[in-house]
Amino acid sequence: MTDRPAQRTPNRQLAALIAEAGFSNAGLARRVDQLGLEHGLDLRYDKTSVTRWLRGQQPRGTTPALIAEVFTRRLGRRLTAQDLGLDACAPVYAGLEFAATPEEAVDIVGGLWRKDSGSHAELRKIAFTPAGLVVPSRDWLIGKPDDKVAREPVPRVPAQVRPAPVKPQGRPLPLPPRARGHADRAPGQRVTGGDINALRSVGELFRTLDDRYGGGHARQALVRYLEHECEPMLRGSYDEQTGRKLFGAAADLTRLAGWTSYDIAAHGLAQRYFVQALRLAQAAGDRAYGSYVLVTMSRQAVYLGHGREAVQLVRVAQQGMGTGGPPVVQALLHASEARAHGVLGEVRACTAALVRAERALEAARPGDEVPYWAKFFDEAQLADEFGHCHRDLQQFRASAQHAERSLQLRAPSYVRSRLFCRVVLATARLGLGELDQACTLAAEAAGQAAEMRSARAIEYVRDFERRLEPYRDAAPVRGYREKVAALG
Repeated sequence: MTDRPAQRTPNRQLAALIAEAGFSNAGLARRVDQLGLEHGLDLRYDKTSVTRWLRGQQPRGTTPALIAEVFTRRLGRRLTAQDLGLDACAPVYAGLEFAATPEEAVDIVGGLWRKDSGSHAELRKIAFTPAGLVVPSRDWLIGKPDDKVAREPVPRVPAQVRPAPVKPQGRPLPLPPRARGHADRAPGQRVTGGDINALRSVGELFRTLDDRYGGGHARQALVRYLEHECEPMLRGSYDEQTGRKLFGAAADLTRLAGWTSYDIAAHGLAQRYFVQALRLAQAAGDRAYGSYVLVTMSRQAVYLGHGREAVQLVRVAQQGMGTGGPPVVQALLHASEARAHGVLGEVRACTAALVRAERALEAARPGDEVPYWAKFFDEAQLADEFGHCHRDLQQFRASAQHAERSLQLRAPSYVRSRLFCRVVLATARLGLGELDQACTLAAEAAGQAAEMRSARAIEYVRDFERRLEPYRDAAPVRGYREKVAALG
């Protein structure tokens, strides 16, 4: 690894912490390399590297944050790169941390919202890191619950004891600038039930927009809402019960920010939002929602072709949820596992998980209490999962049957989901040799994708087109390409 030119000032902060932790230089280098592997980084530090850091050189990129995490784990208290006398962590690492406390979680996710809201293009180019899934899911599963999230109001200084500002001669005192986005909430303002209801309503609004028009349509507006409305609430004052509900609502909106980022192919950013949503769900004390976040992370891993990681994530979700959840939630978990096995081509494991999902959904009753986030999982969604799995296993006749059933049952408002299923059906028809029907279905989906701001919708269509390549000279394929070209 190449480091920056040496500074002349020795790093006494780092030296003191190395002594406190009882590390040798070689031992610290080894731990940094090992932690890098957990995050998909191939680092080659050794004792000479640590000697250079102690002499004042600054390690590049993500390494300061990794070093801080090594000391945090060793000493049992949260340390930052600055605490070690090092530069702050680079954006590529920021957001993958699973915070030690609710306060730190707010700091991390708030920083992510602000960076994203500020149109930092590089943030949306960060790569997805499969190894970065390991630590957050493990910490969520085995971490102890947060004992307290309540925040007491900040005591106000009486007006009569506040120091009077000194007025300079000849010109008036300039007024302090209004904090951007925080004008409507004073610092420490009490959070009410109405505030939390508003957060929930906003979530429903943005979910509807996402379903109908794609994640790119209103994603930026959602992130700005999180920055300007949700973060001030999290930094306000609230009792324990209100605080748990507040963190739950924040987790839901943060997961949705990740979902819409995933839909525009900002996969590294989406991954960071999902990690932070998982931590906020822990602060909310909502184990079931945490499992749902892990399922979402598994979905992204499936889409990106990381089947093994997807299986691991959904199994952690199942462990965390246990067997006491509603049948609909159990069905969702089993179906998600099936999708992961399907992308790996594991026929037996995929089929077994589909059977468990089907049985769980059959056990559901109209009076069951189903979490709001799981209500979408019905017969139409289960048929969709079957269609995707059989497509991945190249069992095209079964895939077509289930995809057709899903389209018959699925409400029109789920525009993007219906588009995906239509492409799955087109792929199945193509696999069965029914070229005319396949091209007709895909042309309909391509027309819908052109009207959405969804990279996933476009990619579904492109995947079908790649499968068309062996038939490129056939008349139905030429007709399909002409229709798509007319869409621009």
